[in-house]
Amino acid sequence: MTTDRLSRYAILAAAVAVALWFGTQFFQTVFLVARDERPVTPRGDLASFEKTTIDVFQETAPSVVYIFTERVGRTSFGRQAMQQGAGSGFVWDRGGHIITNNHVIDGADRVFVRFDSGEVAPAHIVGTSPDHDLAVLRVSVSANKLKPIPIGKSSDLRIGQAVFAIGNPFGLSRSLTTGVVSALDRALPVRPGREITGVIQTDAAINPGNSGGPLIDSAGRLIGVNSAIISESGSSAGIGFAVPVDTVNRIVPQIIKNGRPARPGIGIQAGPEELAARLNVDGVIIVDVQPGGPADKAGIRGIDRAQEKLGDVIVAVNGERVRTVAELAEAFEKAGVGQKAQIEVLRDGQRRTVEVPLADIS
Repeated sequence: MTTDRLSRYAILAAAVAVALWFGTQFFQTVFLVARDERPVTPRGDLASFEKTTIDVFQETAPSVVYIFTERVGRTSFGRQAMQQGAGSGFVWDRGGHIITNNHVIDGADRVFVRFDSGEVAPAHIVGTSPDHDLAVLRVSVSANKLKPIPIGKSSDLRIGQAVFAIGNPFGLSRSLTTGVVSALDRALPVRPGREITGVIQTDAAINPGNSGGPLIDSAGRLIGVNSAIISESGSSAGIGFAVPVDTVNRIVPQIIKNGRPARPGIGIQAGPEELAARLNVDGVIIVDVQPGGPADKAGIRGIDRAQEKLGDVIVAVNGERVRTVAELAEAFEKAGVGQKAQIEVLRDGQRRTVEVPLADIS
């Protein structure tokens, strides 16, 4: 008898459960479905960081441009074909100068600039600096259509402060990404023996097409020019690099004036780092000295090939240790053309300091 009673209770409970389930579904379907437009829930003021982001974009976006290039190339069948490229840039002054990366316009036969208004103008290349991955273009448009970007400083940046990148990733114009300064004083190689120093690392998303666009601080000022990313796929991996604005502000006026920046040097051919490593030399090996150049006049020696003997090895410039060609170039750049550099060299195991004037060797 007890077993029959338990069975009836179980059947009754199951029936109640099924009824409740179907009842709930019916109730939700009939009474709880929103068949009309739902009322809008009012929101309060935007958060302060949102207001800052919006303000930065609205103030800076009109200074950012879309750059596209054309280059005559060849197909795999040898036929002539037009190859296109794209990147970003920004207005430097009301004289029509536009700044971008050198690699954005390198090899281009024609360059065009599209402004925030949608207007497109042809541009000519004023000059470039491959050593700093910078290029200066110029367009002929009315000055009232040009809004130069405000210039900030990169020397006083701090890790963790907010940054904003505006550009045209994958051809999508007026794109804003946000992040922070992830690291400072990075070195970005641009070619053998040359690297950009003081580079800003950021986690703001920088993708193909962002190159040449501005990196901006929360005051809406330019602090860097987005130049490169580290990524196996070619898309943003959270590690982007920007040429610091202090470098940009020094190099760009030289390009506008002379078509290129001055390149300080002393008239030597430096040996590759592999040679120094192979010979267990901690410094920059001087392979050759330009006859009549500053180094030659100062008595600096290169390799003696007849006796297969090392000449001078540069170990310091103006008291700063030098171990690589890139560090040597940076030390010369800090001193500047026309200045005298105190160059410490190692010769036959002895150290000596030579004063050498820096000349423009570009």
